Amino acid sequence: MTASADQLLIDGLLVSRWGPETFAEMRKAGLTAANCTCSVWEGFDDTMANLARFLTWFREYPDLIRQVESVEDIAAARAAGQTGVIFGFQNTSALDGRLSNLEIFHKVGVRVVQLTYNYQNEIGTGCYEASGDGGLTEFGKAVVAEMNRLGILIDLSHVGLATSEDVLAESSSPLAITHTAPAGLHAHPRNKPDGLLRRIAENGGVVGITPLSWFLPGGEDSTLADYFDALEYAIDLVGEDHVAVGTDITEGHGRAFLDWTMRNRGDGPALVDVGDVADGFPMPAGLERIADVGRLADRLSERGWASRRIDKVLGGNWLRLFGEVWAGVTDEVAITGDSWATR
Repeated sequence: MTASADQLLIDGLLVSRWGPETFAEMRKAGLTAANCTCSVWEGFDDTMANLARFLTWFREYPDLIRQVESVEDIAAARAAGQTGVIFGFQNTSALDGRLSNLEIFHKVGVRVVQLTYNYQNEIGTGCYEASGDGGLTEFGKAVVAEMNRLGILIDLSHVGLATSEDVLAESSSPLAITHTAPAGLHAHPRNKPDGLLRRIAENGGVVGITPLSWFLPGGEDSTLADYFDALEYAIDLVGEDHVAVGTDITEGHGRAFLDWTMRNRGDGPALVDVGDVADGFPMPAGLERIADVGRLADRLSERGWASRRIDKVLGGNWLRLFGEVWAGVTDEVAITGDSWATR
């Protein structure tokens, strides 16, 4: 069973192989919207080509997807039976070192940007950088300020701890960790310590929990119960108003793409070994595909979750954060009881 038409369902991070097959999977799941990765290691030109391809797809598949630049666009996608596509970056390599490129990307529709991807860049340090975390650079501080001004949500998922702390000190807007898991439940370089998760919540931000098996206590043998344990650990830590879902599903990608993402700048040394993975990063059985996301509401209800908590974690918390951060938006979208509506 997939999500009902009334269920608000927002995935904080998808990095699947984009195209009509994936868009059909998103509709099968009943996804209201998703933060769709359009740039990882690409520079300005290649990232613009990725975005241009999406603009073509919006024209070619209007029955499946719609571009999202505001919370009103999310409401419009839901009303039309489409999935809203939020342009998101998992790195700032697309800036090519130019602060002014941020405004160009914002005008094209980019609304979520992760500052670093695993390693050191001009902004700061990633979570896998072996040389240590030097924190946010001066250029990085300017990027944070400009993202605040434009209304671009800052994502700290692959960012190092010291750099993340610096961003918290610099940012005037709430922040997101779109896809992670609690380090207090399972130690892993990509998981975040309790203290950082608390500070994200205290500043009004949202933590997206991923079911990626490597980040859960059972490793590649992790189950859906392990994932739900991680969600509940985060809720106990920061409250149900600050926890959401960010699956990081890599549906449709093969080994070459996974190797490319794990290498520094795409073709450098690989500090992360993807092992025997061939068809996407490992997920618990029952949550391997985008279509499976549509079954989460039922499974969480069976787990004993109240409908209000399900609504918040499966989309309401992302919607609230987007409305607070994105420039030029209003507060016209409200979560009401077990569903959501546009006032």
